[in-house]
Amino acid sequence: MNRCLQSASLRCRTIGLAFALGTALAFVCASAQTADPQRIPPISAKAQRGVLRVLAPPDVLMDGQPARLAPGARIRDRNNLMVVSGALLGQDLVVRYTRDTLGLVHEVWVLTANEAAAGMPAQPTSTSY
Repeated sequence: MNRCLQSASLRCRTIGLAFALGTALAFVCASAQTADPQRIPPISAKAQRGVLRVLAPPDVLMDGQPARLAPGARIRDRNNLMVVSGALLGQDLVVRYTRDTLGLVHEVWVLTANEAAAGMPAQPTSTSY
């Protein structure tokens, strides 16, 4: 009978130790993520930089000029999550965006403060729509 009590006690201590180590490891991993995570999927190299203001979807202002969102336009917020255009009504957002073959705004990435401050990477030499 004593062996059963000792094995149960040992099992409880082992589980407690594993839980404590797992919690400590999770804390260390979370605190190590000080830099902005890389976007997946990454922002397209063909994307232009601009300021987006959603007026009444699908009508938007891109850099103060009237534009329209394409049917099925994809907008990713600062956390790289998909959002609907209605959630962004009236906000001036620094973005990178691509247009489709008809000139409609097709993909939009809302930039974080660090991405906006970093400026634009080198643009491709040829653009085709």
